[in-house]
Amino acid sequence: MGLNHALVKKVFGDASAYTFEGAPIEEHPNVKMEVRDLHISYGHRLTERARGLFGKRNPDNHKGHERKGRTMAVKNVSLPIYENEVLALIGASGCGKSTLLRALNRMNDSIDGCLTSGHLLLDGEDIYARDLEPELLRRRVSMVFQKPNPLAKSIYENVAYGPRLHGLVSKKGHMDDHVEEHLSKAGLFDEVKDRLKDEGHSLSGGQQQRLCIARATSIEPEVILMDEPCASLDPISTAHIEELISEIRKDHTVALITHNLAQAARISQRVAHFHMGEMLSYGKTKEIFKDEGDEPTHETTRNYVMGTFG
Repeated sequence: MGLNHALVKKVFGDASAYTFEGAPIEEHPNVKMEVRDLHISYGHRLTERARGLFGKRNPDNHKGHERKGRTMAVKNVSLPIYENEVLALIGASGCGKSTLLRALNRMNDSIDGCLTSGHLLLDGEDIYARDLEPELLRRRVSMVFQKPNPLAKSIYENVAYGPRLHGLVSKKGHMDDHVEEHLSKAGLFDEVKDRLKDEGHSLSGGQQQRLCIARATSIEPEVILMDEPCASLDPISTAHIEELISEIRKDHTVALITHNLAQAARISQRVAHFHMGEMLSYGKTKEIFKDEGDEPTHETTRNYVMGTFG
């Protein structure tokens, strides 16, 4: 069953403004991250013993999620994230997308009562290994949030702070070049080059989000996670961010959440659709939106991308 373009036009406007072909895709990409048999639940605060019995030290034991008072957020999810591609996570609010995204750089660790089991691999290594510090992981897997959150520092320092903290750049002259490089990559340098000492919060919303992306790329991560990066932006700023995402995926792997199906179709190579904590469909963007994959697209996914179910 193909996409109902008449309904898409009714829901989203003129369907000729975009296509559902999906972004260009490599024929044999490498797997950068992999999620295997992932379960995540929330509930009462866990003791260290309980976390050890049911979580990090025994990732194949999912019994802890069955305890009374716990709510499953992600259920038995497995998927690959391919190198230098954009993976779009789609689905209704509360379906587990953000919980999964936060698990990819262990941000859920800071949430009391959050229990994670299963395996999350980065270049084949388990990111929940006991000897891996979360801070070192977040140097390799960076995050851009839905609402722009520049540091309470100058535009220059927003970009320079991370590289300086991680010892990536030491000399002032080299740092100047580094800051310019990443502001330019974010399409922002020409707009702010005469006001680098101004506060990051003095920029417009769209500029702040591009500054946050420049801050994320400045530590040269391998993977960039984005939680609805265009949700609070106007169409022009959204177009800037989408163009930027398409550009930075040449050097980084990107996983993002979006409720904008046209955006997912424009910039992603692959799509994963979630519903009530489960991943119902996963595949190349064109296959998901046009239902042309080897495996039939789940009926709920078809209804979701057609706009008959949200």
